[in-house]
Amino acid sequence: MAGLVEVEQVDWTAGAVELLTEARPWPELDRPRRAGVSSFGISGTNAHVILEQAPEPAPAATAETEFSGPVPLVLSARGREGLAAQARELASFLSARAEVGLAETGRALVGTRSALSERAVIVADDRAEALAGLDALARGEAVSGVVTGEGADGGRLAVLFTGQGSQRAGMARDLYDRHPVLSRTSCSGRAKGPWTGRCSRRPGCSRWRRRCSG
Repeated sequence: MAGLVEVEQVDWTAGAVELLTEARPWPELDRPRRAGVSSFGISGTNAHVILEQAPEPAPAATAETEFSGPVPLVLSARGREGLAAQARELASFLSARAEVGLAETGRALVGTRSALSERAVIVADDRAEALAGLDALARGEAVSGVVTGEGADGGRLAVLFTGQGSQRAGMARDLYDRHPVLSRTSCSGRAKGPWTGRCSRRPGCSRWRRRCSG
C-alpha cells in the first residue's frame, strides 16, 4: 500500500507481527480472526483498535417453530372462479415449498395481498389440513374449516368517546375544535348508535349529553 513504511524503531524480525503492504488471503482458523489497525493523524492524534471476527449468526427460527396452533389462510379474488384459481395456486405453492412454514404463508397472505370482494379463509392446524381445505375451495365444496363470503363495500364509521363524571363534559372537545371534519360530521344531524342512543353533537354541549329521541 502506498504511504506505508517500516518504522526503524520496531524490530520486525522478532515475533509474528509484520507490516501489511499488499492484500493477502486471510484463512479460516480454529478461533475468531483478529486484526490490529492503527491511525496516526498529522495533528498528533493517534487511534488504535483491534477488530475481531463477528460470530456466525444463529439460524433464523422458522415460522413453524415460532407459532403453534390453527393458522388462517386468507384468500380473495374478484369472483368465485378467481377464488378457486387462487386456492389451486396456493395449494401448488405449499406442496412444492415444504420449507416455507404455514404461519409464514398466512402472514404473507394478509400483509402482501389486496383484499378483493370474494373472500375465503381456510383454518388449518397443519399443512395437510391446509391442502385439504384449499382443494375443497378449488372444487367449490363446503367443508369444515373453510369459510367463504363477500367483503362489504365502505361502511359507516362511529367514533365513541367514553368518560365518566367530570370527564364527560370535555371529551373530544379539542378534536372538535381543531378538526373541521369532526365538527361537520358531529353537527350534521342527530346520528346515534344502537349501543349508545346518544347524540353526536358538539362534545361538552347539552345536546351532546342528551339522549336522542327517536
